Amino acid sequence: MSGHSKWENIKRKKGATDAARAKIFTKIGREIAVVVKMGGPDPAGNAKLRDLIAKAKANNVPNDNIDRIIKKAAGDGDKNNYESMVYEGYGPNGVAVIVECLTDNKNRTAADVRSYFSKFGGNMGNSGCVSYLFSDVGTVVIENNGADEDKIMDDVFEAGADDFNVDDDVVEIACAPNSVTAVREALEGLGYKVLSAEADKVPSTYVTLTDEDSIKKMGLLLEYLEDNDDVQNVYHNWENMPVEEED
Repeated sequence: MSGHSKWENIKRKKGATDAARAKIFTKIGREIAVVVKMGGPDPAGNAKLRDLIAKAKANNVPNDNIDRIIKKAAGDGDKNNYESMVYEGYGPNGVAVIVECLTDNKNRTAADVRSYFSKFGGNMGNSGCVSYLFSDVGTVVIENNGADEDKIMDDVFEAGADDFNVDDDVVEIACAPNSVTAVREALEGLGYKVLSAEADKVPSTYVTLTDEDSIKKMGLLLEYLEDNDDVQNVYHNWENMPVEEED
């Protein structure tokens, strides 16, 4: 949920522990609950819900869990009213950080996020202090099925994408944020396995950290943020973020 390559983050989490997986389930569950209350429980008429169901399945959330969350949110079983909050700030050496949250207690969440920034050599700023450094894009990641690159290019552009990049294992596709659902469904219709499909934030400039202390603190800042149940997404412009290998 962070950095300029969403897929790198997914790869880092592939070897996640059961506790980490449970946190991912919790975060996606909150998103599903919110969009069900906003747009209804029928995915056929709720595009955001369709996207989240696909996201949940890509993260191996069991179908029973997905169904239970939807039914609970659609009825009176879910009394939580989650509010969307966005916090902006700077990590060590001026790394720009945007934190998107869904919370039922704004005071708690704001205090937690502020303490993380302070503890690890950064500071939380005012709204807009770093968001101007990021552009909203849609990011769809599909499995590289070994097809000829010309064939992939034709299919990707036919699906409505703006750009793409072919890697050994995956194809990362850029599109307009409001086109994510249409692009994902078009590619699925063409037989591709979609690994993730989300609106994303891409930085226009990057910051490289060179000293070990700043690298350690920035890593801990991201770790603490992502470990918080209220935090849904973290975006930053740290260029040389270490990538953990799969187990």
